[in-house]
Amino acid sequence: MTHKLTFSLAMALAAATLPSAALAQTAPATAAPAQSEDARLTAFLDAEFAAYVKTQPQLATRLGIKEGGDKWNDTSDEAARAEAEWRKASVARMKAQFDRPKLSPEAQVNFDIWALEAERAEQGLANRIYRPPFYSRLYSAHSQLPDFLINTHTIADVSDLRKYIARLRAMPAVLDSAIERTQASQKAGINPPRFQIETIIEGSRKLTSGAPFGEGPDAALWADVKAKTAALVAGGTLPQAKADRLLEEAKVAILALQPAYARVIAWAEASLPTAPSGKVGALTLPGGPEYYERELKLVTTTDMTAAEIHAVGRKEVARIEAEQDALAQAAGFADRSAFYAERKRLYPPRQYDDAARKEYLDTANAFVAKTRTLLPGWFGEIPAYGIEVVREPAFSEVAGGAAHASAPSPDGKRPARTYVHLVGTVPDPAAMYTLMCHEAVPGHNTQGDIQVRQQGGPKFRSVTGYVAFGEGWGLYAEAVCKEMGAYPDIAADFMRLDAELFRAARLVVDTGIHALGWTEDEAVTYMNTTGRQPIERSRSEVRRYITLPGQATGYKIGMLKIMELHARAEAKLGAKFDVKGFHDLLIASGSQPLSILERRVDEWIAAKAAS
Repeated sequence: MTHKLTFSLAMALAAATLPSAALAQTAPATAAPAQSEDARLTAFLDAEFAAYVKTQPQLATRLGIKEGGDKWNDTSDEAARAEAEWRKASVARMKAQFDRPKLSPEAQVNFDIWALEAERAEQGLANRIYRPPFYSRLYSAHSQLPDFLINTHTIADVSDLRKYIARLRAMPAVLDSAIERTQASQKAGINPPRFQIETIIEGSRKLTSGAPFGEGPDAALWADVKAKTAALVAGGTLPQAKADRLLEEAKVAILALQPAYARVIAWAEASLPTAPSGKVGALTLPGGPEYYERELKLVTTTDMTAAEIHAVGRKEVARIEAEQDALAQAAGFADRSAFYAERKRLYPPRQYDDAARKEYLDTANAFVAKTRTLLPGWFGEIPAYGIEVVREPAFSEVAGGAAHASAPSPDGKRPARTYVHLVGTVPDPAAMYTLMCHEAVPGHNTQGDIQVRQQGGPKFRSVTGYVAFGEGWGLYAEAVCKEMGAYPDIAADFMRLDAELFRAARLVVDTGIHALGWTEDEAVTYMNTTGRQPIERSRSEVRRYITLPGQATGYKIGMLKIMELHARAEAKLGAKFDVKGFHDLLIASGSQPLSILERRVDEWIAAKAAS
């Protein structure tokens, strides 16, 4: 989707450590004492991280750790406060045991990021009341729990299957806790928007429809556990009679979800009369302006204000529109409007059907496979595991929904995936290429693959991430595809600019909603007319921004910084500039705040210039 990787340990974690080849490029060899100090720091951080993982069973599952695979994370306020205190104490222990100047530059990065995560946990704690489990368009509890079981909880043996069933049994309690937390936010004046409440009702009904709840196709979780159990039987690791007994246990646990989701629906329906609509940004919330300021800082890892980000967005929109005009004219059209009109004539709006879905997935997967073959000319570190483009699960699929990526499991048994929404209006086929560059290769799936395979550094770096860095990389990856010659024609390149225009419009819209008081409809109109998104996509995007303030600003802010650093390195190094080395420096070292990224690039430039 653009020139992008993210998370925060306090939320859901994702990044990597620098391999030895890239490490040699970033700093001169250090003396033995410093190396010993580096190793000691890594051992300390690994021990601290291991203690943390024991409190986060879902993270353990993502990392391929079996322990705790029958439990869900404790998402209570008490657990969040305990984590923040633990992080603060951990940093104090680190600072008491290590003298930062004695560490190598790369170890100093690890030191700094561990300390920063404690600060971010404190900031996240301050914003927690604004992030109830059912508020976010992307991360609502009603869909995230089944999504985790289906797409993350792999079943390689009978033990994994039993843990899956145990998590099914525990889901009602987690959903009840989510209701309680959301109600606490509502009492503080923070109410999910009406459109989000309606989405929760619809999604909850989908999850409890069909077999085994009643007539019709298998419900998502029932279909998943049946398929995973059948794979064990087919593999010879589970006798059919035992499989039948375990499936009966799973069915009982799934049927128990119906009253749990009924409670979710009852809460949602009771919330509808007071659910806000229209003007629903941070400005409408108690303490909203301060909340939004903290979110912008967390997301962009900069001190940019909403006004500054809004101005950057306006400026970028104008620049990109001018580039589109130039490209359209080079193709024989009067301007970008004429080019858009021709694309609409060639590909008039139509609705997805099964044939269109198959065509999209076939074309996308073929393009990803071809683009992978181009990587060795531009990257030293390349993905090793499978990458696949798949359809978004039915219980979370919406018309105009944003594609998203997931990293592979550390052992590669679960491939990296890009999820696409294939309902509603079929997009211009030329837009698919940019999306795959952003989400798959050389974007998020590539970065995630490299991250989970890193060795030699502290393990926490493999799961720590920042929106501005990760999404900035995704946008930058779209431009790299152009340089690699991946786009098949001028239409694909034009749609690359169309995607970048969309990201620039995000800066304007997100700040417009949360700092300038725009209504939902005003934001949708701007995204539709200036951001050039179809009306259903514009509506879906704006609703995402409303329920996840600031997150969308990280994309363009991160991309602009990466482009700035690329240009700086080329200008200062001239013939010594090595694009493979530059990309490995970025992608192979893991997610990091933009300030640390800039420091590392400057150190790399100095080392290359002196060589």
